[in-house]
Amino acid sequence: MKVMMTESAARQVQVKSGAAGGVGLRLGVKQSGCTGLAYVFDIAREIGETDIVFESFGAKLVIDPLSLPYLQGSQLDYVREGLGRVFKVNNPNVKASCGCGESFSVEEKS
Repeated sequence: MKVMMTESAARQVQVKSGAAGGVGLRLGVKQSGCTGLAYVFDIAREIGETDIVFESFGAKLVIDPLSLPYLQGSQLDYVREGLGRVFKVNNPNVKASCGCGESFSVEEKS
């Protein structure tokens, strides 16, 4: 399954990665928070041999192979939240999230 970006997210990836001299946005997950996992965003300065790259609207989303199972089928969006705008992952794999929205858990696949 792919990981997609909305047009709004792709535009921001191009702006932010271009301004920082990157090739795209790196999206991953790490152990964190009260429900177990949290998203990690960073400028992708290079694409590693094992990285998986998804491209939407001319922007690259770079994902490491350990994070991919948690992100498959997701869509990255760029939305207004309060007074600011943020990247938001619409992830169909999430089974629970904490009250503050900072961490999430997925159903373990056997």
